[in-house]
Amino acid sequence: MTDRIPLLIDTDPGVDDALALLMAFNDARHEIVGLTIAAGNVGLQHTVRNALKLCEVAGRDDIPVFAGAPAPLLHPSPDAGYVHGQDGFGDVGFPPAARQAEAEHAALAILRLSHEHAGRLVLVALGPLTNVALALKLDPTLPQRIARLVVMGGAVTCHGNITPAAEFNFYFDPEAAHLVLEAFERYDLADWEATIAHGLHHERVAAWLRADSDRARFYDRISEKTRSWSADRRGDHWFAADALAMAFVLAPEGALELAERPLAVELQGAHARGASIVDWRREGGGPDKANILLRYDQARFEALIEAALAAG
Repeated sequence: MTDRIPLLIDTDPGVDDALALLMAFNDARHEIVGLTIAAGNVGLQHTVRNALKLCEVAGRDDIPVFAGAPAPLLHPSPDAGYVHGQDGFGDVGFPPAARQAEAEHAALAILRLSHEHAGRLVLVALGPLTNVALALKLDPTLPQRIARLVVMGGAVTCHGNITPAAEFNFYFDPEAAHLVLEAFERYDLADWEATIAHGLHHERVAAWLRADSDRARFYDRISEKTRSWSADRRGDHWFAADALAMAFVLAPEGALELAERPLAVELQGAHARGASIVDWRREGGGPDKANILLRYDQARFEALIEAALAAG
């Protein structure tokens, strides 16, 4: 038994997922026991390939990678290739990693690792919640073995980034988000609106990417397209949602303001499908399951990113 905190990351790399993973790779207090991969930002064949490549570049081929859900539970959904590149990593044409994903399905890996690290496992969901929902359907007792669930998803006042009301991860698979968030008695949420409140100035990001490390050089290449897209459409700051969620995972003491409230995921509606509806005034009488990150120490957040990119 190690003193390090076991960390299981469910993800859909994706440029911002890659930054979050580099942050986790660089953290000595946590042991990454696996990466479970879903479709989301781009198709599953790309997200798995990207996870394997990032591990290779970072010298972390010790971390097992498990392929999971290739599509949402019920309804087709658009990906975000227009932001991340059609391959999810900026369309720079890097060669594939030497190794392949494990044979075990991601949902089964989630369940197995929840038993192996029962009561200690931190589960981090950076993408659509399809894999976690599948695991829950196979074994509804999963939440009893998870010490902490951290979710990147939602837009807590319905200022969405894929529709006017919905954030991408919840919109991609609202049914999965509903199943997961209903099943857990409590979870930490880092939403899109917190991301907007913790932007990263493009010039600072460019300075970090000049670090003399393979990780920084690789990340500079794969993120160029999305940073350019962001500069054209969102101004002086770049927004890295998964990186903020990972900061909340790795250094929860950096949270400066939190709010505990009931939250529901909207499954219907022409305008609101995938929206995260927070009962701010607690009018419905539901439990305060969502521990919502409102404000995080910006200097600590940026220091975690800078250190991760500069790591050897």
